[in-house]
Amino acid sequence: MKTIKGYIDEVSWESEETGYKILRVVTDNGRETCVGTAREYGAGESVEMDGEYVEHHTYGPQFKFTAIRAVAPTDRVSVIRYLGSGAIKGLGEKMAVRIVEKFGDDTFRIIEEEPERLAEIKGISAKKAREITDQLAAKREQRSAMLFLQQFGITQALADKIYEKYGNTLYNIMKNNPYRLAEEIPAVGFKKADAIAQKAGISADSEYRIRCGLLYLLQQLASEGHCYYPSEALCEKTAEMLGVAQEAVKEQLPALAIDQKITIKNGSAGGRVYMRSYYQAEQYCAERLLQILDGFEEKEFCESDLEKVEAALGLTLDELQHGAVVTCMNSGVFILSGGPGTGKTTTINAIIGCMEREGRAFALAAPTGRAAKRMKEATGYDAQTIHRLLEIGGDLGEEEGGKIFFGRNESEPLEADCVIVDEVSMVDIHLLKALLAAIPTGSQLILVGDVDQLPSVGPGQVLKDLLGSKAFPTALLQRVFRQSGESHIVDYAHRINHGERLDLTTKYPDFFLLEKDTPEVICSYMVQLMGDVIPRKLGLSGEDIQVLTPMRKGALGVEGLNAVLQERLNPPADEKLECSYGDTVFREGDRVMQIRNDYELEWEVTGQYNVAVESGKGVFNGDVGTIREINNYLKLMRVEFDDSRTVYYEFQKLDELELAYAVTIHKSQGSEYPVVILPLLSGPRMLMTRNLLYTAVTRAKQCVILIGSGGTVQQMIDTDYIQSRFTSLKERIMEKAGVQRK
Repeated sequence: MKTIKGYIDEVSWESEETGYKILRVVTDNGRETCVGTAREYGAGESVEMDGEYVEHHTYGPQFKFTAIRAVAPTDRVSVIRYLGSGAIKGLGEKMAVRIVEKFGDDTFRIIEEEPERLAEIKGISAKKAREITDQLAAKREQRSAMLFLQQFGITQALADKIYEKYGNTLYNIMKNNPYRLAEEIPAVGFKKADAIAQKAGISADSEYRIRCGLLYLLQQLASEGHCYYPSEALCEKTAEMLGVAQEAVKEQLPALAIDQKITIKNGSAGGRVYMRSYYQAEQYCAERLLQILDGFEEKEFCESDLEKVEAALGLTLDELQHGAVVTCMNSGVFILSGGPGTGKTTTINAIIGCMEREGRAFALAAPTGRAAKRMKEATGYDAQTIHRLLEIGGDLGEEEGGKIFFGRNESEPLEADCVIVDEVSMVDIHLLKALLAAIPTGSQLILVGDVDQLPSVGPGQVLKDLLGSKAFPTALLQRVFRQSGESHIVDYAHRINHGERLDLTTKYPDFFLLEKDTPEVICSYMVQLMGDVIPRKLGLSGEDIQVLTPMRKGALGVEGLNAVLQERLNPPADEKLECSYGDTVFREGDRVMQIRNDYELEWEVTGQYNVAVESGKGVFNGDVGTIREINNYLKLMRVEFDDSRTVYYEFQKLDELELAYAVTIHKSQGSEYPVVILPLLSGPRMLMTRNLLYTAVTRAKQCVILIGSGGTVQQMIDTDYIQSRFTSLKERIMEKAGVQRK
């Protein structure tokens, strides 16, 4: 760690959102470029910075500081430079010269202790003298707070957010309950708050620490799909994580319930602890689904109309599909489920045809952009993501609890007689709640999905719970219409799902294994396939080929594969601009994926002559696109997503993207790719499972290529392990519907 001193000659660039700045600082060694977070520092100020010299691949040497402190000006020139820099509103360079000429080296003491004397200078009124003093005092208070917070290992960027939130009350918060930071500032999680609290001397068994730890663990469990967790197990896990007595943890549960942070309910297997919002979401979804089911006024549906639709569309429905359409047309809520090749799309097209014939307005939606695009291609009708259908308006912010705002809700419902949603297995409990809120009573809801796919990334197992409740009309399609000779992908997917062994010795054109035994050889073959063999033989582009892997870490995990594939498939070139964020280099032509929901990010779809024909907000976890342009001068990166939306990312938001030559199988849900490559050698047992392999295989449209160990493939088929999720939507529906449990 090095320390340099100097004065800020110029602020070359700054982010109003983060406070990150590029500063030109004059030091004893000359004029240097310094980068870091310095929200309240500006031109003319004397500073001291801690950091290291780094070499930027485009801009050369820079001093990257992690801490910055104001240093009192020590000479008249420095005082004039600071006062006249614009740091004090209403005070220019000429007035700064007059002040220093009048008071000399005593200038700052006069301003602090005898501010009224500034009125002795022509052009400064008593009111203006007070304003100058107040501004300097505010800056001094903020800087004192920054120095105070730095002792807890808090970065400049986080210190800015803490000061902005709490002002001078932060001293009391840091002394008594720094765990408030985790609850009230989005950038602070439990671990960071806990580290701060330890430095602040907060005891390990503090009630605030235990409560915060409980909430943190519930949030972590929600990320694993749970809507609640058994109270005994939750207390045991929390006690182990915090290193405190389990009884001390149990004592804090009632306090969190009183504060309405959690809901505690008794179930058949003992107490259940919910994050309050998850409990409310399950309750709402159960009630609303039954309202939609019961609120639909059954219309007389003439089966002869279906025959006319079949003739017009050239369809031939089997008995089960025919029955599904008839039941659907007379149901407020209808569920259509089945594996690949079982005719879900054919059935949906028949339903749409009947809707049109009867003059019913319908809307099509899916959880992801790629799934919506696929739905549009399969039906011939416009389809949107659920977020776009609901007209997402962004995040309401901290004051509203960070809730997402949808333009379509109970007050402004969708203008559709029927809403058809595909890939419902991907829908979590919160998205279901938002969708149900926007469907008016009297309309229909048709849910389509494959219950054997991986469940949603977020909390809940919506499709499984709805089917399990047996409260809604349902059609489960099981007959595979495509013959195995026509599609080995469909045939093998069903074999995998039924736990049957695969004959991997035969290499079919659309499904085969390349037996390889080391990650290095596997990577080499993947590069050949993606860079030459597949494009040449199948006439596909690189964007049509997707590597899917069970893992993030390891030689065949997402992180390792993306580094190798980028280097081989999109190497550096003079004509390709690039930029860095952290350890990742982004290059024009790279495939990238959005890795978190950003409800404020703006997008547009352009038509002829590059004119925007559609625009909106919101880019979501799992959206994949290609980097089309990097502008290092404006610090912008243009990404075109697979559904034709274009987004401009400021460089400081690049932490929302990662390379996507390889993605996890979980992230591929709802997508379909012409060619899927699966590197499978070994991995954690909980990831190498049957339904993970099934999900991966069903993502492919034309060809599946397995590279690695045939033994591992067979082990995955034999491992029928599905991590159970603690959800109670099924029970809520059954209770409210009066369905007798079996």
